[in-house]
Amino acid sequence: MKLSDALRKAQGFGLDLVEIAPTANPPVCKIVALGKFRYDISKHEREKKPAGARLKEIKFRVNIDDHDYLTKIRHGEEFLDRGNKVRVQLQFRGREMAHQEFGMQLMGKVREDLSGMSQVEMEPKITGRNITMTLAPLPANRRKRRFAPPKTADTDEPAVPLNSE
Repeated sequence: MKLSDALRKAQGFGLDLVEIAPTANPPVCKIVALGKFRYDISKHEREKKPAGARLKEIKFRVNIDDHDYLTKIRHGEEFLDRGNKVRVQLQFRGREMAHQEFGMQLMGKVREDLSGMSQVEMEPKITGRNITMTLAPLPANRRKRRFAPPKTADTDEPAVPLNSE
């Protein structure tokens, strides 16, 4: 079809003539609404791009309790399992700054506990009153969770048997 005929036909429909494949012989054109066409192209481009690793954060304190520590490690494993990067931040308050070695020991423990799920992207670094470390997830086939979430019973029976008299 000639260009002038195609333009006339597009104007008759109240739409636009858009060149789809300019390198083809002859060039390929389409009669569409230009705004909708641009939207569809941008949507297609967004779908093609990988979502990328989002960054999640876990905050610790130097004198954290064991149970709280395990809960935060489980959250970290969950974030890594979903393919997100994890920033581990340890905050010092007041006199805790006098013993930064305890903070570095805790960061080493976190690194070791999450080693089955991640690799260290940024080594622990002291900035002001914080120590920060970034962990990147391992490939999915190499991840091994060490701290699985506690199992919940699906039964209605009590966990402790009642005394029958």
